[in-house]
Amino acid sequence: MPEHKAGQGSSFTSRYGVQRLVWYEEYLDITDAIQRETSLKRWPRQWKVELIEKTNPEWFELFRGIGW
Repeated sequence: MPEHKAGQGSSFTSRYGVQRLVWYEEYLDITDAIQRETSLKRWPRQWKVELIEKTNPEWFELFRGIGW
């Protein structure tokens, strides 16, 4: 997360200025996490917005709430 905040997390992060965490899921197995990420990438944008708004309707910054 600190890298993303500094704009150094990935090329996507620096290209699009992603700095705010508004949604996340936790997985114990990296294979499950990768499978979920791959699935979400295929979703239409509106589905992703609805997923976020289901748990974070105000789009609050969640970075402080995950133990960092």
